[in-house]
Amino acid sequence: MEYKFIKLLLLLGISSLSRGAIQRPDYDDTATPEFLNPSWMASIPDERPLSELTMPGTHNTMALYGGVYAECQTWSLDLQLRAGVRFLDVRVRHVDGNLTIHHGVVYQHAHFGQVLEGVQEFLASFPSETVLMRIKEELSKTDNIYGAVVEHIWRYARWDMLWHSRLVPTMGQARGKLIILQDFFGPDLGMRYASMDIADDWKVPTLLHVKEKWQSVYEHLEMAPTGNKDQIFLTYSSGTGVFAAPRAVAQRVNLQLYDYLRAKANPSQRFGIICMDFPAAPMIQTIIDFQLEAEVGQLPLKRLAVQFNDK
Repeated sequence: MEYKFIKLLLLLGISSLSRGAIQRPDYDDTATPEFLNPSWMASIPDERPLSELTMPGTHNTMALYGGVYAECQTWSLDLQLRAGVRFLDVRVRHVDGNLTIHHGVVYQHAHFGQVLEGVQEFLASFPSETVLMRIKEELSKTDNIYGAVVEHIWRYARWDMLWHSRLVPTMGQARGKLIILQDFFGPDLGMRYASMDIADDWKVPTLLHVKEKWQSVYEHLEMAPTGNKDQIFLTYSSGTGVFAAPRAVAQRVNLQLYDYLRAKANPSQRFGIICMDFPAAPMIQTIIDFQLEAEVGQLPLKRLAVQFNDK
């Protein structure tokens, strides 16, 4: 009986992954977004602090390879940024000064220099935007990646592209900048990841625990509009477990998140960063639309989105 129960849980965790790629308003594991919105920050007033914004992000941004338990995204870094994602979760393995991109033991066919080059190219094309990037050591346990991170910045990007302060910048100060959210030891390279108000209850043992995962997401999002406006809120909707692959969790939690946001009557609320696995373009747009209201002479942000084929 116990064996049959475990087999049933395993089937529940991967059964939804046996079909072809899915593109829904809340969830998308196809190769390209339904539409793009690369310059949505252009309409945000310069004086507004980033801590008062609502921004879409991706968990394990570069995890595109390795099978159902390792993959968290299907869009390239460039497509994620052009779709409107502004928070990146980047995991690096440190070996002899080299920083390769990993999700656990799975190499993601990329290195940190390529991530920096991609962000720099995006910001050069869209200088009205900013990108926030969590950097965390993965798999290796050196606790000493600071020097390698600095060396990669000098080699693959520009030092003046960084926001060099622990303080939360305004939108005007942040335009064209990469804001490192430092999740490692060493002198300041930007803001500290731990300075944010974070909800990341990522352990979802089985799909029977999705209810608890959603409750964690819901409670943190409910806190965000009235929380400390000087502090960035970060809510992860992603999760995984032995009997719950990231895709299976995202297919369920993303739907609840999308319905939750769509039911909100007040679009001026601050939710902070909402970090997801396999977000869809309409989900990203729904998140973007929250903090920005149309002013006289200004188009609503939802009308700035462009179809993928028109980029």
